[in-house]
Amino acid sequence: MLEDYRNQVLETLFGNVEHCIVVVDREGCISYMNESYCRFIDVDQTTVKGKHVTDVIENTRMHIVADTGEEEMADLQQIRGDYMIAHRIPLWENGKVIGALGMVLFRDTDEWKIMNTHIKDLLLELETYRNQMQQQNGAKYSLHDIITSSPDVLQLKEKIRKTAHSDVSVLLRGESGTGKELFAHSIHHLSERSTKPFVKVNCAAIPEDLIEAELFGYQEGAFTGAKKGGKPGKFQLAHGGTLFLDEIGDMPLRAQVKILRALQEGEIEAVGAVHPQEVDVRIIAATNQSLEEMIQEQRFREDLFYRINVVQIDIPPLRTRRGDIKILSKYLLQKISDRTGKRVEEFSKAVEDVFYKYRWPGNVRELENVIESAVHMTDGETVHYEDLPSHLQKESAPVQEAETLKQIVEQTEKQAIQKVLRETDGDKSVAAKRLGIGKTSLYDKLKKYNL
Repeated sequence: MLEDYRNQVLETLFGNVEHCIVVVDREGCISYMNESYCRFIDVDQTTVKGKHVTDVIENTRMHIVADTGEEEMADLQQIRGDYMIAHRIPLWENGKVIGALGMVLFRDTDEWKIMNTHIKDLLLELETYRNQMQQQNGAKYSLHDIITSSPDVLQLKEKIRKTAHSDVSVLLRGESGTGKELFAHSIHHLSERSTKPFVKVNCAAIPEDLIEAELFGYQEGAFTGAKKGGKPGKFQLAHGGTLFLDEIGDMPLRAQVKILRALQEGEIEAVGAVHPQEVDVRIIAATNQSLEEMIQEQRFREDLFYRINVVQIDIPPLRTRRGDIKILSKYLLQKISDRTGKRVEEFSKAVEDVFYKYRWPGNVRELENVIESAVHMTDGETVHYEDLPSHLQKESAPVQEAETLKQIVEQTEKQAIQKVLRETDGDKSVAAKRLGIGKTSLYDKLKKYNL
């Protein structure tokens, strides 16, 4: 009765207004959506209640506001190809966030179309400038490219906004595939050095005998095979900008000494050079190793550690922020579909369940690789369980729960029949031929497995 009363109140307040109104609960599931919004996005008002808002409204941030309790006013949101102005307000009760209310504003259609065209033109112009900046400085990603609803990651993004403008060194820590490079690019984009070069060095990929020449450059004749006129190192190339030292734990001790001097004195010495050269770089380092343990084992300099670890960013693994798996999956599916030109729009419920339960040792990078593989394997617009890589099927296959050989055989048979029926659009005659069984036998099995 209380639920019905609440719905009546919401309908009385918002049912007849022209603005689009949506209310979500603490978990981001829709509690109410008025008729104007349902009509605008072409959904049935009787079916949207209880669905997660990301499954109904594109590019929404309602679930994030319900999670963080931070309001977002006059935010641009793209819906069905057009840009709208959205207000998102957290709802509080007894000092706790219990949900959020969202309102999409749009004015007279013709007037809005003119404004929307202007917005699109400005965004295209902004994208052009961004691409030019990317070509000049080498940084491809910004903070908006970090897709998340995790409170921990949202807090990290806020930490980056507060510290990016300064010149302090930053140490990014996290498992392989968590997106450390994405964070490094974002820091550079928000810094005062954003118009200057962003240079990346993968310390693990450079042979130990070449790393000094790669980092600090060399003079002509410095060694046999040295390039005529010499060659600038990564420090020289990053002068005025940002140097990203990825996998810094694999840096040889000899090179660590020179890097420390570069940070302390602001100068480097190229291989074969007589005099030092001044450089001005900001250091962002990244590692998936325990540098503290390496210090104990005398494989990493303690003084360098404290020099690069002024601000520490600990990026959580994907398995500890499972709420991100769904929104990341949808984002990556769209990105990969656009890149490959193959129209794949959604995941089956079985695939979503596998994604949620899997531990993702390779984190976001592994998730992207899995989705890309599945997009190539699927024959339709939906990614099904059978389209997933074999290691994910083995990891999460229902047959693992079976106790007897008979159960294993039956589950495998059921999955095979379901797959062929999908591929034949439910044509049982064709499906029976492909399965190599008679039509009567197929009908018996359909009845047996309640298909």
